[in-house]
Amino acid sequence: MPYRKIVCALLGATLVHQAQAAELAVQLEIPRLNVAEYHRPYIAVWLEGERRDVHNLSVWYDLKMANEEGVKWIKDLRQWWRRSGRELSFPVDGVTSATRAPGSHRLSYTSDGVLARLPAGNYRLVIEAVREVGGREVLSQPFAWPPQQPARFQLQGKEELGAVVVELKP
Repeated sequence: MPYRKIVCALLGATLVHQAQAAELAVQLEIPRLNVAEYHRPYIAVWLEGERRDVHNLSVWYDLKMANEEGVKWIKDLRQWWRRSGRELSFPVDGVTSATRAPGSHRLSYTSDGVLARLPAGNYRLVIEAVREVGGREVLSQPFAWPPQQPARFQLQGKEELGAVVVELKP
């Protein structure tokens, strides 16, 4: 019988911990462009702290190019590259992944996951997109971490990014 009580207590503690995990969710749209030669954009998503410290969240690039050519072109994400990218070895586990097709994509980061070691403070979420034979676009949204109450921000790209919704949940 005591074994059952211990298992129930551990399960209850785990569920409470999961319910308390703060979340940063990003819904971003990659628009379909009417161009003769369409290339999927490279995209970097990161947090920048008050001291310009960088916390990488996601980097999408062409993983399947021969001779790792995709890494060569990742430098075109200029702002991200200058702040953080040039210090990394690719691929970065848990951060880098393949480019995405046009459409809506949801990214979610939690305080018990990738944001576990993020100190409390003021940050700026930055999303940079660049496309071969295309343009470059950077969107950003300031916020405080951890969130004390739910918040929702809407950003609108002009060319390389479409609608972007940022949600914070305590």
